[in-house]
Amino acid sequence: MKLETQVTGNIGMYYACYKLSCMGWNVMPTARNARGIDIIAYNKKGTEFIGVQVKSLSKRNPVPLGNSLEKIMGDFWLIVNNVAKEPNVFVLLPEEVKSLAHRGEKEGRVSYWLQPTSYDHHQFKEAWHRIGLGHETWDSGSS
Repeated sequence: MKLETQVTGNIGMYYACYKLSCMGWNVMPTARNARGIDIIAYNKKGTEFIGVQVKSLSKRNPVPLGNSLEKIMGDFWLIVNNVAKEPNVFVLLPEEVKSLAHRGEKEGRVSYWLQPTSYDHHQFKEAWHRIGLGHETWDSGSS
């Protein structure tokens, strides 16, 4: 069964919200289909905020970045692929996305992509430690 693009996006975003919540972040998805940050998260004291952009894919595909790298924002980028079966998450910084981006040109139109061979690397795969915990110490069970 092929999932619709919006459903694929929802699965990836809510999976990322779940994982960040498990790390102690208070997580709020932003308005769907709006350009920019997909998730805002803050620590339990409200002293640290992060903006996260999520790109969801049904399988190990290239990530479309649009016609300019200027729109790449946020503190972290999460690429979630294989969303319907066994999600894989790749944690990148916006600067890494920009530097790894592939520039394509077809019929005078420029587009940018992040190829799987660029993002599917050990240093990015399930690298949640790059984001850090949403609270100072891990106190499992307390709220």
